[in-house]
This record gives sequence, structure tokens and C-alpha cells, in this order.
Amino acid sequence: MADATETATGSAEATAQAALAEELILALGQELARGVGVTRRPASTYRLQLHGDFDFEDAARVVPYLHALGVSDLYLSPILEAAPGSRHGYDVVNHGRLNPELGGEEGFLRLAAACAERGMGILVDFVPNHMGIGARNPWWMDVLENGPSSVHAPAFDVEWLPLKAELGHKVLVPLLGDQFGKVLEAGELTLAREGGTLVVRYWDHVFPVAPRSVPQLLRHRLGELRAELGAGDVHYQELESICVSLEKLAPRTDTSPQAVADRAREKEVAKRRLAALCDVSPRVRAFVDENIRIFNGKKGDRRSFDLLERLLEGQAYRLAFWRVAGEEINYRRFFDVNALAAIRMEEPRVFQEAHRLVMGLLRDGRITGLRIDHPDGLYAPPAYFRRLQASYLVERARALAARRGTPLDAETEALVLERLFEALESGRLPARPLYVVVEKILVAPERMPDGWDVDGTTGYEFLAAVNGLFVEPEAERAFDGMWTRLSGRREQFADVVADKKRLVMSSSMAGEVNTLAHRLNRISEMNRRTRDFTLNELTRALVEFVALFPVYRTYVTRRGEVDDRDRALVERTIARARRRSPVVDPSIYDFLRDVVLQRYPEGLTEDERREWLEFTLKLQQVTGPVTAKAVEDTAFYSYVRLASLNEVGGEPRHFGSTPEEVHALLSERQARFPGSLSATSTHDTKRSEDVRTRIDALSEIPADFRSAVLRWHRMNRPHAGGENGSAPDRADELLLYQTLVGALPDGGVAPGTRAHADLVGRIQGYMEKAIREAKVHTSWTSPNEDYESGVRTFVERSLAAPAFLADLGAFAARTAAAGRLSSLAQVAVKCAAPGVPDVYQGCELWDLSLVDPDNRRPVDFGLRARTLEALYAEVARGPHARRALARQVSAPEALTDGRAKLLLLHAALHARREHRELFLAGDYRPAVAAGPHARSVFAFARAHGGNGGRAALCVVPRLVLGLLEADGGRIRWEGALPVPHGLPRRWRDVVTGAVREGDALPLEELFADFPVALLVSE
Repeated sequence: MADATETATGSAEATAQAALAEELILALGQELARGVGVTRRPASTYRLQLHGDFDFEDAARVVPYLHALGVSDLYLSPILEAAPGSRHGYDVVNHGRLNPELGGEEGFLRLAAACAERGMGILVDFVPNHMGIGARNPWWMDVLENGPSSVHAPAFDVEWLPLKAELGHKVLVPLLGDQFGKVLEAGELTLAREGGTLVVRYWDHVFPVAPRSVPQLLRHRLGELRAELGAGDVHYQELESICVSLEKLAPRTDTSPQAVADRAREKEVAKRRLAALCDVSPRVRAFVDENIRIFNGKKGDRRSFDLLERLLEGQAYRLAFWRVAGEEINYRRFFDVNALAAIRMEEPRVFQEAHRLVMGLLRDGRITGLRIDHPDGLYAPPAYFRRLQASYLVERARALAARRGTPLDAETEALVLERLFEALESGRLPARPLYVVVEKILVAPERMPDGWDVDGTTGYEFLAAVNGLFVEPEAERAFDGMWTRLSGRREQFADVVADKKRLVMSSSMAGEVNTLAHRLNRISEMNRRTRDFTLNELTRALVEFVALFPVYRTYVTRRGEVDDRDRALVERTIARARRRSPVVDPSIYDFLRDVVLQRYPEGLTEDERREWLEFTLKLQQVTGPVTAKAVEDTAFYSYVRLASLNEVGGEPRHFGSTPEEVHALLSERQARFPGSLSATSTHDTKRSEDVRTRIDALSEIPADFRSAVLRWHRMNRPHAGGENGSAPDRADELLLYQTLVGALPDGGVAPGTRAHADLVGRIQGYMEKAIREAKVHTSWTSPNEDYESGVRTFVERSLAAPAFLADLGAFAARTAAAGRLSSLAQVAVKCAAPGVPDVYQGCELWDLSLVDPDNRRPVDFGLRARTLEALYAEVARGPHARRALARQVSAPEALTDGRAKLLLLHAALHARREHRELFLAGDYRPAVAAGPHARSVFAFARAHGGNGGRAALCVVPRLVLGLLEADGGRIRWEGALPVPHGLPRRWRDVVTGAVREGDALPLEELFADFPVALLVSE
């Protein structure tokens, strides 16, 4: 009878929970329909890189300036606790704490208040794919202490039964500076006691000692202590009891919930007991510490380290030489970075714990959106984004329930989350209540996947397409010839990428590929028709497939669903791989294709199907890192035909963009993901937007550039270093000259000055990174000091040669003149185009930064604020002063100071803030100029009927170097822009204030007062 009563009660509770969940979802739906609970969509963002030298307080101090500039939302690098001294924040060690090095909670709340006071939102960079590991990461330390029986073991993607048997139920930790035996016998690994906790130290690194290993130390010489104190001594008995309690713990291979909980509890009790015992008994403390001294061995006595070696063998980790990581690592990493361990965000508990703090910040309005880092590393990106949206709505549901007097318990909250996920999936609720943008790298003509509950990307595809507008496509053959002649290399970019992928898979990511190959081998053994495929054959086929795969990854779902896009990509790649591997049994590729596409043969069991699916899901997490390492971090530095095309999201084989291609991208963007960021510089770009446009201009004068490179080569060859004067080689030398053309300060630099020394140091640092990334003559893992030293010497001596500096300066001045106009055009396009214009810190003035760490140098915000204040004061004097100011700052002789860029950005961002709906939701309409100079103009319009019929028109120059030099530095524009049908005929320029009218607007008038035209209808 009691059981029946309990069943009835439970059923009633479940019914009540379901009813409450349904009521809350209905109420949330009604709120969202009214716009309540939908986070703000930024009108613009400004990215700040936070670190110990620029923290929350520093960010708060620049908020008034950014608001005056017209920025609507602050965009912050990661704000959660990161590894000590982190300069970027992507090595998060604690998701539940705001970074104390940035000012912690108190500092962040002041920053949030400063933004709220001015109506500004905060977009925060969040890292779901990986964590920084080390002593400051409590999850990781618990895993190292307890192995698979750690309460946090499910958080990390560890292969507990790897190919190497010695690593069974252990984590490989490859950070030793030499072979393990040498490090051990050098006394660099030392045991230490911290209260009642035993740890192993290696320089600044700290590792826990497994609970069941502690008695190894405590029982050493224990008979001597017993003889001294007597068996009845309470302190001796307590020490013996501690040993027994630890020895009774379940082994780390027991991962049952009860064993895990018992271990987690009892090990901490034992630590407290040992600490207390050492405090109250000086004799026991001396005994334990003396044992530690004995275990630590004596340099010169090899056998004295046996005790410590034996203790280390019993740990849940294996310390190893850092060089073994590529082949033997058994935890998934961020790319090939050993210090960043991937986490399993697909696990509900991991997701909940990792997002609890940021969800609270969203709920309280402290932050207003998320930028998701590296989504291609996630196990199931679509499911992650949906859970992200559902979790945000759970926060609102919790608040709603509390207001109704029915607070949610944990069980009901879990049910609400599940129902919200289903409601979002079915379309019952709007898909994107929370503003989310993702760092998705799209390889043209790849499109954003359907079904992602996000507002768009962080804008790399926008960056690449718009940059291509300033590259002359007709120069491609000339640059092909120059690249082939100077470098001696004839391969196409696609071949370079494939080769670099093979290199990555045979070195830094060999372990991941080997693990996948063994998974595939196990699958092949399931069927008599595939069991004869050898492991080597399967490995070769897998490597070739990944090498030729044209995009970062597929998105096969956890249910085994494959969309048409992925199916076509896999089929094409398999066909190419088969053609390129005539000696491999072609049926192996058929088998691989069927596994990836989940084409199960008859008779496959459910368990076997899960094996197939698990292989594909894991493969998807490997192709992205392999591609990123091979393309962004290798090929971009070795294939430098025109370096400005070598950009994240770019395709160097595509020599520029046509206006039609850019119009198509922007039209689709407005239709599908209008909330995407429009970036032109980021913390990850290979060079700044202004460097890039100056290098772009080389495409307009290929013959002149070729002559200059040959001339510079002759001038600088005496400075070559390295063995036989081989450093740099011709390819690296070509990259150097392109970099100097792009980054040389306006007006040049004079030897002996601080500016000259700064430039030499920056270029040397850049070239060292570039040649290591290229992995041709040197690399990060195997530095070739002879070659690197030769390149450093070459840079130093070349930049000290007056004749070369003078020649370089004169040539760079030409491309800089065109580059500045192209940079202004980029600003206008990104502010007017579909998407959210994103400004990287400092880029409101000319910024000639290179790849990180060069692009993370301190920004002089005081200078920028004073310059903006002076510009604003001049504009405030009235229409005539405003127009005169525009002419003044954009005159050829004045353009070098960057005020024109700041003035344009200020005017454009304020226009976006004033006409928010026009720029966020307005239709996109291409416009085409007419006349002799039509080819040098890119234009489009935005129109929004719900904004009083308001419209905007953006008209910018492109490919103007020839026009500039033909007219002595000023362009005499010929032609006009016909206003697209149905748009107003009266416009006001947001920069100059000038009014333009007519069915066709003369280019000479549009560009009379300023090099670009951004107009809003009156």
C-alpha cells in the first residue's frame, strides 16, 4: 500500500512539474514575441584585449571615449580566470571565477556599470572547447590525482586505453625538457609536502600524488618509527591508520559512482588527518620529511632515485619529454598545444558547470552576448548552440517562476531545460533569443551551416571578400610568374595545403591520427568484407582523405544525420583521394566513405553502429585542427605569392574578389545571418587591415614590384647569413619585402632613432615567427639557429643600409597612398554593409601591426581621445567647418596622420546608432557606377521601409593607384552612380554634411570633399 501511495505521489509530482514547465515555456514564448528577453543586437563592437597590464579598470576608463566614438557594444577577450600571466585569456583554468588578474568581480562590475550608464552592451569571448591546464586548474589537478576515477574525468577528452599499454588509465604529460631518466637523475623532479598533501615539483610545475601512492612514502622506514615510539603510541597509530584508509580506496580503474564519491571524500579526509598529525607530532613530521628527502635521491647516485621513480610509476599521469607529445599524447588538445586540453562540452554536467557564471552575468544584464571561440572543435556544434540558447532561457524561466512564487527545484529545472531544447528545435520558440556569434572559418564557397542557433560569424569571410576588392585580378599571371621565378616553387596552393596537412599529421598531430586509424581498424574487423584491410593501408587512406578535405570539418550529428553539403564534400574528396592513390586498394576508400557518411551494411548491430558514428564524430574534431595548423599556421607563411591574401578565412588561390562576388556574399549575409560581425582586423589576423591594403596595392603595379624585388635582392644579398649565405631563401625574402612595404611607417625611419630600432625588432620578431610557422628551414619544435640567426642578421643589416631604406621608402610611399584610400573604403563598407562593424583596438587610426604578439602592443587611447575631441570640436562649429575639416584631413599631405579614418569611423558609427534598424535590418541592394572610372568604384544601398523609408548609400574607390599617379596624387573622377530604382533622390553625406541630389550622382561630387561617400537619405 505504501509503494502504491509513493507511486501516486511521484506521478502527481511529475505531472505538476510537466505542467509548470509547459506554463513557463508558454510565458517565455509570449515574452519573446514581444521582444522581452531577446538580448540586444549590437550596432557596432570594439574589441579590447584584456590582460594584467590592461584590466577591467583600464577598460572602464576608455568607455567614455568609445561611447563618444559611436561604439554601441564593448567586445572583450575572455574574462574568466586564466593561467597566471596570460596575455590573451584563452587558457581558462576556472569557469566559475572572473579573472583576478583583470580585477575580479569587483573590477568587472565597475566596467559593466560604466557601460550600462551609457547604454552600451558587452559582448564576451567564451571558450567552450578547451581549458588551460596546470596547478591552477582544479579540474585538471583532480584528474592527474585520480585518473579515470576523478569526479572531473568526464570533463576531459582523455583516451584512457590508448595504443601504448604503459599509458593505460594514465594521462601523458609531455613537458619535461629532456628524457625522463635524465631529468629524474638530475634531481629536477622533487617530492614535497604541503600540509597533508604530497606533490611532485618540476621547476614551476606542480603535480599531485595519487592517494593510494601516499603509503609508499609513509610506510618507508615505518618499522624504525614503531620501534622508536612503540606500537601503542597514538601518533604512530594515527599514521598507520592513515595508510590503511588510503590503501582501502578503490583503484582508479573503478569508475562506479559510489567508488568515485568515496575516493573524492576519503582522500581529502586523509590529507587533513596527515596535516593535523604533522602539526601535533614533531617526530612524525620529521619522519615524513626525512622520507621525502630520501625519496628525492642524491645527484650522482643513480640508484637513489629508484624510490621516486617507483612512486611516479604509480601515478595517474606519466611525465615525459615534450617531444613525444605528437605521437603519444592521449588527451585531445587545442590544435597541438599541450597546455590547452580539450573539454567534453557535450556532457550536460560539464556544460552546466562551465556556463553557470556567464549565464548569471547574462541573466543580470551585466553582459549582453557571447562570442564562441573555435566551435569546430566541439563534438556537436549545433547541439551546443541550442543548449546555449536553452540555458539562457532557463535563467529567465527561473526568474519568472520565482516571481510567481513557484521557485524551480533542480529536477523541474532539468525538465524545463529539456523542454526548452525541444521547443527551440521544433521552432516553437524563436531560435536566437541570445545574441551569439561564432568563430567559424568559412572556406569559399562554403556557407554557414543551417540549423545553428546563432546570429552569425565573427566575420573572417567578410574580411577576405572585402579585402579582395582591392586586389587587381588581372595581375594574377604576373604574380604567378614572379612567385615561381623567385621562389623556385611551382606547386599550386591546394597542393601546398595538402602537403602541409600531411606534415602536421605525421608530426605534431600524429597521435590523434593514429588513434583514429586504430578506431577505423576496429570497425573494419567487424565485417568479413573489410577485415583484410591492414592498419597501414587504413592509415594511409585516412591521411589522404584528411589532406584533401577542402573545408575544416563536416557536421554529422549525434543521431548520425548527414546533410547534402557534407555528403557531396565527402564524395568529392574520396574520389580525389582514390585518383591520387592508385596503389591503394580502392575499396578501402569506399569503406571509409561509407563509415563517414554512416552508410551501414546489413546486419550491423546497434553497438557496431555506435562505433561507426563515434569514429565520424571524432574525425570531425580532428580535421579542423589539422586544417587550421596546416593552412593558417603553415601554408600562409610558405606560399606568399601575394601575402595580403594569406588571411584567416581567405583563399590565397583566389586572386581578389569581383564586386559581383562581394555583392552576392553581402546579400546572402543579410538574408541569413545579418548579426554577423564585420571584421577587418582581429587579434588573430596575420596583419592589420592597413598593412593588408598597402600590400594589396602591389597587385596594381606587378612589373614595378618585380623590378623592385630584383633590385632589392641585389642590394641586400651581401647581408645574407646562415651557412653558405642561404638565409633567407628567396621565398622568405619575398615575404620580408612585402611585409616591409606594408608595415613601413609613413615617412620612413632613420637609422639610429628609436623608431628605427623598434621597426627592426618588430620585423625580426615577425620573420622568426613566419619562418618557424612555414616549417621549411626551421620550426618551433626544431629551431635551426643557423638559419634563424642568418635571417635576423639580414633584417638588421638591410634596414641599416641607407640606399635600401631610401629605395624602399620611395616605393612604399606609392602603395601607401593607394592603401590609405582602400583602408577608408574598408571602413565605409563595413559600417554600411549587412552585419555589425567590429573595430579592433587601436585601428581607428592607421595601424601597421603584424601578427600577434605585434598586434597586442599597448594602444595610446589618450591620443585617440584627444584627437577625437579636437575633430568633434571642429565639426561642432557648423556645416562649413565640418565640410572644410573633411577636406583638410583627407588631403594627400594630411592623410598620413590617420585623422581621416577616425573622422569617418566616428561619423559612420553615429549614423548606425541613429539609424539602427536601417543598418541592422535594411535590404541590401547592389549599385553599379557608370563611366570611365566605373571599374574603380564599389557601391551599394541599404533600404528599410520600417524606418520612415530611410535609405543609405555607400560609394567607395578601389584599385586607384593608377588613377592617383596619373593625376599627381589627386583623382579627377569621371562617371556617375545611378541611384538604384525605388530609392530616395536626396541624400546627406554623414562625414561632410554635403547634400547630394539626382537620379545619378556624379563621382566627382561624391568624392569632392572626402575619399569615400556614406550617405543617408533625407
